[in-house]
Amino acid sequence: MRNLKKLLGIGAVATVVGFILAADHIDAPAVQGGSSDITDFYAFQGENTNNIAFVANLQGLLSPASTGSATFDENVMIEFNIDNTGDNVEDLVIQALPRDGKMYFFGPVAPSQTGLNSVVETSAAYTGWVYISAYGSDPSIETSNGMSFFAGPRDDPFFMDFAQYSEIIAGNATSFNMPGADTFAGTNVMSVVVEVPKSMIGGTGTINTWVESKRK
Repeated sequence: MRNLKKLLGIGAVATVVGFILAADHIDAPAVQGGSSDITDFYAFQGENTNNIAFVANLQGLLSPASTGSATFDENVMIEFNIDNTGDNVEDLVIQALPRDGKMYFFGPVAPSQTGLNSVVETSAAYTGWVYISAYGSDPSIETSNGMSFFAGPRDDPFFMDFAQYSEIIAGNATSFNMPGADTFAGTNVMSVVVEVPKSMIGGTGTINTWVESKRK
């Protein structure tokens, strides 16, 4: 993996800039829509029930006009964390780093260190990469070691009636409407997706999982 590390030109340590446990579209102005701003994290069983998919969405509320120029920040790493022992400490990580129009993936692999700082695991046994898809094009999906990878713009899948939510919080309403109005309809996100065999995750079948964006 030495050649890959040289190609990426990555630093050894990254520091956390944000993480989520739920939807988080509307942040403070300093981070809203930024390259490290995570809107949603999803983990779910794949169409192949032997697999699990991890999805991190970033840079929320992208209009169609601005999506074409949206890019992944080469100084920001997306790290999927997997705890398979129930102690809320990551036992495995999957790291995604963009370089020169491609997204490189490392893991699942035991991290060299846990917590807020990370070492880029370029010596991971499992690696892969995919071309970052362009807006409006057919998605580019690559497979390696039984894993599948995608990176690029997608329609925001999260449904939220933010106006009605605000009315409920203000005490002017007691419930959501049926149907509601999707506040995020017509907006896009930048997505990083990796699907892996469950056998690579290990543990007893129950995992804790979360995602972080970390800046070099």
